Amino acid sequence: MVRRSDLVMPPREWDDQAGRWQVTQWGDIHLAKAAPEIGAEWAEWIDSGRRSEERGLKHREDGEGRTVPLSPELAVLLHEHFDRFGTAPGGLLFVAERGGRIGSSTYGRVWALAREAVFTPDVVASPLAKRPYDLRHACVSTWLNLSVEAPRVAEWAGHSLNVLIRVYAKCLDGGEERARQLVQAGFDAA
Repeated sequence: MVRRSDLVMPPREWDDQAGRWQVTQWGDIHLAKAAPEIGAEWAEWIDSGRRSEERGLKHREDGEGRTVPLSPELAVLLHEHFDRFGTAPGGLLFVAERGGRIGSSTYGRVWALAREAVFTPDVVASPLAKRPYDLRHACVSTWLNLSVEAPRVAEWAGHSLNVLIRVYAKCLDGGEERARQLVQAGFDAA
């Protein structure tokens, strides 16, 4: 449900030396609505009868949203997306070929193909990034492992601290070694 109006896009500049656009500042994504997809067997329980219905964010009052940082790298990709595809009526960034929402089965198939294209067979067989939603877990865990303070990460993710620590505070590969280096650096400075 992300619309162009939900984005505070940082400016881009042409880099003559690299021959491409670059963005050096951060922007923001303001999330205010969601349209979760439900199974066909539950569609009768939604007023519209459709498999998704726009609503406010979970555990928030109507109209209460949250802001998530938009990295320079993502800003470059979004600028390229606008150049190539524009936006759909109503400002939606991503729509299906015939309009409307992109179904989870569609992006699930594309995701599976992308995993096979870039991962080794052993990694493809593993649970690593098995679903697009797993990127949320990886992102939140990465923020925590980079020492972004937990209350800020919880705010960006839209969770309580309790949920953040219980569900998302996973260790990434190499985390043990990095933790030991941090502790050693603290001892060495003392």
